[in-house]
Amino acid sequence: MSEQKEPMTVKEAGRRGGSKVRDKYGSDFFKSIGQKGGKQTAASHGHEFYQTIGKKGGAKGGARVRELIERARREEALEQEGTSR
Repeated sequence: MSEQKEPMTVKEAGRRGGSKVRDKYGSDFFKSIGQKGGKQTAASHGHEFYQTIGKKGGAKGGARVRELIERARREEALEQEGTSR
């Protein structure tokens, strides 16, 4: 009997694709295309665009990010408290 394969998730497909690109072009390739995209965005949208999105700072997921940061800080404080005893 042949085993049925589970369908690949979007996350897994992205991970595999990214790994394949990294293997083919090197990790500096991602830096290069990111810089090109940033320059193109700056040219088409201007400096004010970056100020606006910088102020938003992940407004959609901001609460979740703040929650995770606070949790990490609490855990770190507890670890430091435990080692100082």
